[in-house]
Amino acid sequence: MSRKEITKHFLTLCAKGDSREAFKLYASENLKHHNAYFKGDAETLMLAMEESHKQTPNKVFEIQRALEDGDTVAVHSRIVQGDQELAVMHIAKFEENKIVELWDFGQAVPKDIINENGMF
Repeated sequence: MSRKEITKHFLTLCAKGDSREAFKLYASENLKHHNAYFKGDAETLMLAMEESHKQTPNKVFEIQRALEDGDTVAVHSRIVQGDQELAVMHIAKFEENKIVELWDFGQAVPKDIINENGMF
């Protein structure tokens, strides 16, 4: 699998509630992440992803595009959970075929969006 395919599969597994499997398969034991709302270790992030799935088990996760450049992959996604729609970016840094670092950024899609091009 390419790093892009690994990242897409990792995020898809996490979104559908299989975070433990995703981390087991694709995350380095020393993974660090940069989500401002959680401690920076892999275990904390995995548990947060599990909790997110419990709270919104029917969320829609759609990958819009993914880019790979060397040891880095960026994924632009659309998430719908309840009445909230989000545009999300994940950036994964790799060592060999394991994710060693992860960034994520999200923005709510406004109900009355001004930009005629949309967010996707």
